[in-house]
Amino acid sequence: MDRPIVIGTRKSKLALWQAYWVKTQLANEGIASELAPISTEGDRVLDVAISKIGSKGVFTEELEQKLQNGEIDIAVHSAKDMPSVLPESFEIIAFGPRAQPNDVLLSPNKVNLATPLVIGTSSTRRVACLRHFYPHIETVDMRGNLQTRIEKMKAGDCEALILAYAGVQRMNYESMIQYVFDEKVWVPAVGQGSIAIEAHSLLDPSIRAQIISKVNDANTATEVIAERAFLERFEGGCSIPVFAHATSYKNGIILRGGIISLDGKQKILRERSSHDPKYLGRGLALEVLEAGGQNILKEIKKQI
Repeated sequence: MDRPIVIGTRKSKLALWQAYWVKTQLANEGIASELAPISTEGDRVLDVAISKIGSKGVFTEELEQKLQNGEIDIAVHSAKDMPSVLPESFEIIAFGPRAQPNDVLLSPNKVNLATPLVIGTSSTRRVACLRHFYPHIETVDMRGNLQTRIEKMKAGDCEALILAYAGVQRMNYESMIQYVFDEKVWVPAVGQGSIAIEAHSLLDPSIRAQIISKVNDANTATEVIAERAFLERFEGGCSIPVFAHATSYKNGIILRGGIISLDGKQKILRERSSHDPKYLGRGLALEVLEAGGQNILKEIKKQI
């Protein structure tokens, strides 16, 4: 190909970090690429909770439009921002190696989850988990990129934030981490910590092959495919507090996943293992739904 690969990305510093990471992997193999920063609905609409915007693709739709038009070759996303079902003709062709998947409590001050706190988060999963594990803690809706949320916290909108370890690490805020949530108990969002590369079926097969060979991490891909298969059975968008985390072993994959009610009072968590990621994800989802998850899901859909 006689032109650089065009990489679509959101404009936030974290999104650009992820896109530059992909650019660097390609450059290391002598493949030229350039970034095309794009503003998405999720970046522009900051005064409404993500769950209320009404679209499952709040961080992806504009990028997908440009993929379809051929204006960009690939789009780089946080895997956790991807809807469980992509529009026809789109697919995730590669997953970057996963960073530490945990959620963390971030604050410039020493804070303790055992005492009353005001925590900022826009995630329904994190709010529901706080209501379950720490019912004495108050939450406030906190939208915006990582830097915006940290500035709001420092201005007094909240005392702490709950964020993904990966983003905090990539943006060099690790010194503010006050607590790392145990991923076996406080299970992260599907795909958390991994970078997803999305493409349209019109993508040149040679570019597709290059991206897969230079960027895709096989273990991470297997894990996130299992998690996404789990999420798909819940028709999970950002408004459904569903969680799943897979770990690869020599003998296969272990997947832990579940659902929690919006008030945090009902939580179902199950675990199983298999060699087949899609079979594993779907099977565990069915187990969770049959154990009472179906009723929790119905109630959540009524409330939102």
